[in-house]
Amino acid sequence: MNPKDTLLGSYQNGNYNVSIYQDGTKVRENDEDHFRASFPECMDVKITNYCDMGCAYCHENSTTHGKHGDILNPEFWNTLRPFTEIAIGGGNPLAHPNLVDLLEMLKNKQIIANITVNQTHFLEEQELIRKLVDNKLVYDIGVSLSKRPNEELVNLLKTYPNAVIHVINGIVDVKKDLAPLYGKGLKLLILGYKMFRRGQAYYQADDLDVDEKKIDLSRNLMRVIMGFDVVSFDNLALTQLNVKNYMDEEKWKEFYMGDDGNFTMYIDLVDQVFARCSVSETRHPLLPHIEDMFKQVQNESYG
Repeated sequence: MNPKDTLLGSYQNGNYNVSIYQDGTKVRENDEDHFRASFPECMDVKITNYCDMGCAYCHENSTTHGKHGDILNPEFWNTLRPFTEIAIGGGNPLAHPNLVDLLEMLKNKQIIANITVNQTHFLEEQELIRKLVDNKLVYDIGVSLSKRPNEELVNLLKTYPNAVIHVINGIVDVKKDLAPLYGKGLKLLILGYKMFRRGQAYYQADDLDVDEKKIDLSRNLMRVIMGFDVVSFDNLALTQLNVKNYMDEEKWKEFYMGDDGNFTMYIDLVDQVFARCSVSETRHPLLPHIEDMFKQVQNESYG
């Protein structure tokens, strides 16, 4: 059976129905001309600010002194709807001592959990990652490229059908980082460059290099798209790379998944706050119910 045909789950959200498939495909359907969600389809959830990588452009300011969040006790977990998607990150989420307990709790609630890890941690923590995948505690694995890719990385990525390489516009080098991965049957997610925390300091120190890499990726975008089985973008990358210019209006409406805050939100369990997205300056203390938090995020998003 084709993974696209394997339905993970479906649910009603506001005025539309959502279907999610094994390969990560999401389909929204209704008979109206707009979708209005009552609760978030997907949440980016930061569970720790601990990380030993020291990436100079880290917009989360994660360090070896970073704290782990209280991830098992927040009340809102009990108000999530089945098949909500949770993108778990950090810091290094693999370092959190309660990670497996959290994922088991989410699985019992029929929550679709995904995780993003650094390339180095992906290679070093295979025993743990295999456990998470084999026990169906996570579905998608995002692997943030931080070094030049090699054959070991490619071969390992191909053993995970839902592995997605994450790169940052302005950091990734098309020729050195992406070209060696063309034609390998891999998936790619391009993230926008975040002028936030260390990301802002890094740009101020080396703006010429960041801007040069952004221009190079923009010029070679179609070649990059052709080199991977699937290429997707976060909203910031869509804007920075003018992706809308590469497709007609009908295709854009089909594939664009909505502005930040319309169907998604961000939760920081280290500081116990929520926001529209990870670079939002406006943040609020966690509330007991997810719909109350999402309503506040939507109000900010829709203005």
